[in-house]
Amino acid sequence: MATHDLHPSVAVEDYVFGPSGNIPNSTLPLLIYRGGLDEPVRMAGAAETIFTRNRWQGVWVWSIYPFWHFHTRGHEALACVTGGARVALGGENGIEAEIEAGDVIVVPAGVGHKLVSASDDFSIVGAYPPGQEGDICRPEESDPEAAKEAAGKVAVPDTDPIYGREGPLFRFWPMPERAAGLSGAPPPTGG
Repeated sequence: MATHDLHPSVAVEDYVFGPSGNIPNSTLPLLIYRGGLDEPVRMAGAAETIFTRNRWQGVWVWSIYPFWHFHTRGHEALACVTGGARVALGGENGIEAEIEAGDVIVVPAGVGHKLVSASDDFSIVGAYPPGQEGDICRPEESDPEAAKEAAGKVAVPDTDPIYGREGPLFRFWPMPERAAGLSGAPPPTGG
């Protein structure tokens, strides 16, 4: 794990997990933006607006499933808007991370995650890049080779879920060719 400062109040942690049981995980790092949502936007509606502005879709507000699961049809952004939680990431060989209001997790397709414990007021806003979705794959019901192949085909998004094209996502994930070659006015960003 490495920590990288975005500006004085936000740091990015990156983690790469190898396969863990039937969880394929990913060569793309899972990212945690500590304090990625500024204080005024730590509410469901504001986080939803930021995701939507940055072209992430399928926005939902809830929690995280308390069982191991991963997605093979989409990357997922999880913005903690209230409370705090302990989240397991990367399968049994992975880590457990404490998150709190303002933290954002960007979960690559294939990376296992589950809720371990949470405060009573814990709430997450989740979203996916355009054309992607969060299918629920449980390791005990999955073919690891098929899951790895499907997750590996999921396209890298054109924008960071919180910071648009100026975000840290592309310091860690390869920028898609179509996004790198775009010209004209910059896309809208959240903040």
